Amino acid sequence: MTPELLTECHARALAAAGRLRLPLRSRVWKGAAGEFLGAGTGSSLDFQDHRTYVPGDDPRHINWQAYARTGNYTMKLYREEVRPVVDVILDVSESMFFEPAKATRAIELIYLVVESARHSGAATSVHLVRGATVRPVPVEEIVTHRWFDTVRGLPATDSAASPDLSRIPLRQNAIRVFVSDLLFEGDPEPPLRLLSGRHGSPILLAPYSRSEADPDWHGNLEFIDAEAGSRHPHRIEPNVLRRYKEAYGRHFTLWKNAARRHHAAFARVAAEPDFQTSLFAEAVPAAAFETQA
Repeated sequence: MTPELLTECHARALAAAGRLRLPLRSRVWKGAAGEFLGAGTGSSLDFQDHRTYVPGDDPRHINWQAYARTGNYTMKLYREEVRPVVDVILDVSESMFFEPAKATRAIELIYLVVESARHSGAATSVHLVRGATVRPVPVEEIVTHRWFDTVRGLPATDSAASPDLSRIPLRQNAIRVFVSDLLFEGDPEPPLRLLSGRHGSPILLAPYSRSEADPDWHGNLEFIDAEAGSRHPHRIEPNVLRRYKEAYGRHFTLWKNAARRHHAAFARVAAEPDFQTSLFAEAVPAAAFETQA
């Protein structure tokens, strides 16, 4: 992936970020001051409730109209303004970048998630994961494209190895965006339990290509292991292709059902349409993104 291609992906993600954003405004947040409504009381302009005045309260928040009616001091309470929290987890297994179209779509999604979180003022953390290897990456390295140098330096892993999300310091009450093709073995329950734990709200964004979802393989073919780079000759008969498609479908049905149990937004995002068309077809209906007001 060249710097020029990364720049082009970033530009398309910025254009999409002008129309779409992560679903942050539907959440109740707690934390540092910012522009989103929180669960406590503070100094924003959104009136929440009132209570009896106690010595030491800010007199600017006394309800003087109520005092004129009742002779009792009461305080106006306002909902606090807080920053949302977004944990971004990027699966950078080789299978994510093996095909040019799928690699492009994966990178566009990565840039869109980070830019959306960044533009919202969210407290954003980004981690790259490949098997058992985890690397934190500053947001600035994403937007300046240096993150892909880190990806290139990560060790190769077994093609069936699951990303070890337990090594990532997920934060309380965060939206947790996992960008992954999910093409690894194992039960989806353990990673989804981690992503939804501690009041997390998971969003799964799974880029895929038509050639993996609905291939037209036939005859003698050579397959390449995306992670190891090894080559394996196979003869593909119609019954073999049918079993592959059935197994592929079952795999993602398991993920879809598990995501529903954990209240996770789950969107598979096709590589072949243009970026925004694919997002509006798949990610917006799944509530992985929302349209800008």
